[in-house]
Amino acid sequence: MAAVREIVMLACTECKRRNYSTTKNKQKHPQRMELRKYCKWCKKHTLHREVK
Repeated sequence: MAAVREIVMLACTECKRRNYSTTKNKQKHPQRMELRKYCKWCKKHTLHREVK
């Protein structure tokens, strides 16, 4: 049985830097993830989106 969870990268929508990596189940949630996380380059909480 293959692993369902895949590693995805999260990038800041303001400075476009890839700050976080996380896992998600692509079978249950095929759309891109969006989380509000802290960006150490912007020095504030910003929206981070899943990138390829």
